[in-house]
Amino acid sequence: MVGYKLYIREKSDIMIEPSTRKLITLSIGLPKKLQTSKGQDYISAICKQPSREAFLSIDGFRGDGIADTKHHGGPDRAVCIYPAEHYPHWENEYNCTLPSSTFGENLTISGMLENEVYIGDTFRVGEAVLQVTQGRVPCSTINKRTGLPTLMKKIVDTGFTGYLCRVLGEGMVRDDSSITLLERDPNGVSILYANEIYFHRPNDLDGMKRIVAVDALADVWKEKLVKRIEKLQTT
Repeated sequence: MVGYKLYIREKSDIMIEPSTRKLITLSIGLPKKLQTSKGQDYISAICKQPSREAFLSIDGFRGDGIADTKHHGGPDRAVCIYPAEHYPHWENEYNCTLPSSTFGENLTISGMLENEVYIGDTFRVGEAVLQVTQGRVPCSTINKRTGLPTLMKKIVDTGFTGYLCRVLGEGMVRDDSSITLLERDPNGVSILYANEIYFHRPNDLDGMKRIVAVDALADVWKEKLVKRIEKLQTT
């Protein structure tokens, strides 16, 4: 969000509730040439590798990058999180074993599912402070990386997309860093609810208005939803 100020808290402020959240894998990687199962070349940073530690800046993790800057990245989408609980679901669905950071996420985390996390929620991860900004919009690169041509569609259908964050406080993140909820967004718009409206209910005027009312919402989502709202209100 334009003009959003950095969020820094002292240690005495950070305990709001007991946490069962756990960082499973920290992953970073730069764009490189990859090949699909059919031998087609493409450039992507989706094949990230586990890292013991990395510094997180406003623009994302050092040593991490993106290939498609039109649809990915930027301050509102500096960090990608994916719930670890979904890995067994997809492995059972496709009868396969998935590698770490299959979905190109930086942080694979347990205890932070899409129905539990609100847009605007603020967390401390290691030394850094993150704020949830939007659901992750999957692209066909996930299909290319896994060789599973229906995976992207099923991710959208289930709402198991993961989500993106902006960085409100820079700092070091380690693979064993603790995760603490600092502030719960009062609007109560979960990622799963936002995904349902964004992907499946394009004519839900009240739902879209509820989402855009969240100050922390990523600009790209706000702009798209505002356009939908304006179109519905003029037809």
